Amino acid sequence: MEAVKFKTNIKCSGCIAKATPFLNEAVGEENWEVDTENPDKVLTVVAEGISAEQVKKAVENAGYKAEQLN
Repeated sequence: MEAVKFKTNIKCSGCIAKATPFLNEAVGEENWEVDTENPDKVLTVVAEGISAEQVKKAVENAGYKAEQLN
């Protein structure tokens, strides 16, 4: 499976908690993580059959922004 990375504005554990239900529904639990230590707050998604647009929409529905990095 290929990892897809996104620059986000998900910056803390509270933000991650808010985005979790949206991302779990879109890409599945355990298929994503946010590196809040990285200045770009990188969201990494590892899941088959998921488009970048689906991930972006899930992040936006949670109230955040996502820009694909790769």
